[in-house]
Formats: sequence, C-alpha cells, structure tokens
Amino acid sequence: MRGRVDAQDELFHTFNLEELIPEQHPLRQIKKRADGVLACMSRQFNAAYGRTGRPSIPPERLIKAMLLMALYSIRSERQLCEQISYNLLFRWFLDLKPSEKVWTPEVFSMNRKRFADHGLVQLFFDRVNRQAILEAAAGREEFVVDGTLIESYASLKSIRPIGCEDAKVSDSSEDDDRGNPTIDFRGQRRRNATHRSIVDPEARLARKGDGQPALLSHSLHVLMDPRSGLCMDIAVAEAHGHAERQQALAMLDRVRERHPVRPVRLIADGGYAAGSFLAELERRGIVPYVPIPAGPIRGVDSPDPQKEESARARQKARKRMKTVAYRVAQRLRKQIEEVIGWLKTIAGLARARLVGRWKIELEGYAAAAAYNLLRLARLRPLTARTTG
Repeated sequence: MRGRVDAQDELFHTFNLEELIPEQHPLRQIKKRADGVLACMSRQFNAAYGRTGRPSIPPERLIKAMLLMALYSIRSERQLCEQISYNLLFRWFLDLKPSEKVWTPEVFSMNRKRFADHGLVQLFFDRVNRQAILEAAAGREEFVVDGTLIESYASLKSIRPIGCEDAKVSDSSEDDDRGNPTIDFRGQRRRNATHRSIVDPEARLARKGDGQPALLSHSLHVLMDPRSGLCMDIAVAEAHGHAERQQALAMLDRVRERHPVRPVRLIADGGYAAGSFLAELERRGIVPYVPIPAGPIRGVDSPDPQKEESARARQKARKRMKTVAYRVAQRLRKQIEEVIGWLKTIAGLARARLVGRWKIELEGYAAAAAYNLLRLARLRPLTARTTG
C-alpha cells in the first residue's frame, strides 16, 4: 500500500533531544569534555563580565559554538548562527532549547576582545591539554614542531607603498568598480620593506617555496605531542624567515610554564637546521632531531664562541641522523602535517576570516581545541564527566 504525506500540521511536538543523538556520535564525548572544562572556568568568566547590566549570552555557549564552527567547517559566524537556529544537533551541543531564540552574529564581535583580553579561549585550550596529560593520554618529554602560512583576508590589490594616503582599495583603481577594482602593478617591485596592505597592515608578502607566488600571509606554528598526535600549543606570528625558530622556542617555554611537562626531545624538519637554534635547544637540555643538509659545516674552529657553538651543534645533529632514534623521530614528525592539514582545511585556517593577528590566533586556539577534543574522543572515550 502506498504511503501518503500527512499535510496536516501538528500543533505540538513531543520529543527529547537527548534521545535523538546517537549513542556513538563523537559530539557526545566532545561535549562531556568541553562541559567539564568549562565548568571549572566559572571564576575566570565572572572576572571577565560585570556584575550589573543585562545578562549576556553565556560565554560557555560562545566557546562551544566556536568549536562547532571548526568541527563542521562552517565558513562564517553568520552561517553558524543560521545553522544553530534549525540544527537540533547543534542546539543539543550548546544546551539550547528547541524554542529558544538564537543570538545574532554580532555577539561574537562584541565578545571577541573580551575573550582575548582575559585569555578565555586560550585557557580552555590549555585545560583540555592539561586534562589529557593528567590522563596520560599525552606525553611529557617529546614534541614535534612545524610552521605554515595562513593567507591574509586582504588581497594583493590592497598593497600600497608605505606612507600612501589611500584609505580604500578602490582609491587608486583604474575604473569605478569598488568591489573588484582594476589595479595595474606592472613595473612596480612590491616588497615588505617598502609596501603594506591598507586592509591588513600586519600581513607580509611570503611564499611557501621556490616557484610559488608571494601572497599576503601570517605564519601559523604548531607544537605537537607525537605520542598522541595532540596539538600542545599554537602561535600566529609575522611571516618572515626567522619566525619558525623564534616561535618554536616561545612555544616550548609556554608549554613548560602551563603544564607539568619537561621537554627533552624536539623533532623538526630542515627549516629548523640553523646552528644558533640547535645550540639554544642544547643549552636548555633539549636534544634536537633535525635533518642537516649535506655539505661542509663551517665555523667549528672559529674564534667567535657563538659561531663555534652553532657549528658544533650542527655537527652533533648530523651525527644523530645516523641513529635509529632519528629515523623513528622523522616518521613521527609527519603526524604534525596531519594536524596542520586539519586546521587549514577542516577548521578553515587556510585563509583568515578576520583582520588582525590576535583575532586569527583566537580562532586558532578554538580550532586546535576542537581538534584535540575530537582526537581525545577517539583515543580515550570518557565514561563519566571529567572536571578538567
């Protein structure tokens, strides 16, 4: 017998959101961990908000909404609010009743500076990692580091000589098309020393490699635990030739300050082969597993102590390349490419959605927290609510 569509609308619907979510859905484990960590951040939330005035959107919901944005590759906050309005899975994850009204996208803009000033998203990310360390899901001694580029929100058409009076991209255009003006750069040499973007002044021209185009970019740096594949720290910095090594040292310092860890080994690719960087790691008691390119190492007998120290550090790293431990380390290193790939493709960090390095870093912490929660849900499922 053929079934028929019942065109009669029901006045009321009775259902339980908890029963609609499959038992094995990964968001269940993510929600347990996220709620446990957020419950321990009440004191920090109270310090960030005033005691008078209208009640705000709960910051717990906004942070969890940022996790959804990364987990489900949602391209904008406007689209996120739209999906929350009709997606019952998202409403369940945010503890939002089916009849409750969704906030507007402007709420994220109004709270973004508050979250950054009080370090709320970064604190959430750190507490997720600390919980993983205390559960022995993450290691304490060995780390992998790598860097990549995040393309700026600004386009190449926004580049102007430093000191230029243009306020808009269309000011120097050759037509009246404000949305996509025609700008001719032929015959001009644009460099970071002489030019800036009028849309994103913090962005710098950078290329991923030889033969690749130079694009306005920021640099993204990731510190990973090779044992679990968890992202232990991230940083967004200026895109220049020394950023990878500078941020690697800064992230090692931060992870030592925030967590009960003691870095002993650091695994990296050839971009970290500078002798001064390797010597600094050795002074900190960290053994670097870094490939050293073929060729003579100069400066071993230099009268300059710093040059001699750098050359000897490169010699030690080259001898280390012949060991089994080095070959194992380089196999582990490739895992960080999966972390960076997830952050850029799934979480949407391949190109910045916002202007301002601190805003990009805020999104980076939320994306890294989402990645870690998803990985922990697969590695170590929770049987009860944890307190982070």
